[in-house]
Amino acid sequence: HRVKHLEMIQSVVGRLGNDSFLVKGWAITVAGVFYGFAIQTVNWKLAAASAAPILAFWILDVYFLRAERLFRALYDHVRQPTSEVEPFFLNATGSAFIAMAKAKDDSIGSWWDTAWRPTLSLFYLALLVFAVIVAVATA
Repeated sequence: HRVKHLEMIQSVVGRLGNDSFLVKGWAITVAGVFYGFAIQTVNWKLAAASAAPILAFWILDVYFLRAERLFRALYDHVRQPTSEVEPFFLNATGSAFIAMAKAKDDSIGSWWDTAWRPTLSLFYLALLVFAVIVAVATA
């Protein structure tokens, strides 16, 4: 049962990683459309308005990365021979598991800590900085 449980968890981790990749692609696409229209119409408000979807995509990406890290922690717990996790448990984002995981591994951060991980913050801050540059250039 443990091997099947680990396979299920790994499948979820893979899907979360793929979802995060797709969110980044959509963030670039939507921001690019806003930037393009702002430059074409010489309207700084469009460039400034791009901040809203960028922030929304950032929040969604934070959810995916945090959930992925929690499922990796679940994988780590399940693979142990003396695992306390019940068979086929997949509620890694539930408050009970989060409390247990944080007690054993302090690297699992809060939403805020996850948002400022370099893989997310550098990407989304770059999009926001470019929005400011386009807004200033079209003002």
